Amino acid sequence: MTPRQKRMATVAAILVGVGIATAFALQAFNKNLLYYYSPTQIHAGEAPEARSIRVGGLVENGSVQREVGSLEVRFTLTDFANTVGVSYTGILPDLFREGQGIIARGKMRDDGVFIAEEVLAKHDENYMPPEVKDSLKPHMDAAQASNQGAGT
Repeated sequence: MTPRQKRMATVAAILVGVGIATAFALQAFNKNLLYYYSPTQIHAGEAPEARSIRVGGLVENGSVQREVGSLEVRFTLTDFANTVGVSYTGILPDLFREGQGIIARGKMRDDGVFIAEEVLAKHDENYMPPEVKDSLKPHMDAAQASNQGAGT
């Protein structure tokens, strides 16, 4: 082998190694992404069932049910168009209540219930997570327009 061929083989080996390392890094990065879905997107079947995701919306009034003697809580999230049942076992944030915007992290079950591993609540009365605000906006605008049309 000539010195030129040795250099070319070394450069090729380095490029292959960098390519393989990049592929592994991208694959690991993709597995750790948490995508956000609204209840409407979940109803449309856009959310994966076996992957950890985030779902957000408003806690529906009258939907919070607590298991006696347990930390299990069930409630319904809504975006005013669709709802998703959520089950969470653990201590909820102090600011969690009905009618409040939240984001939950967890996985969808086959029966359509979202099993939350973590529940995040807004930190004051004026804040709503941007993802929740953006997903609720079209439905809130439509509700306001129908209310104005009914009032005239």
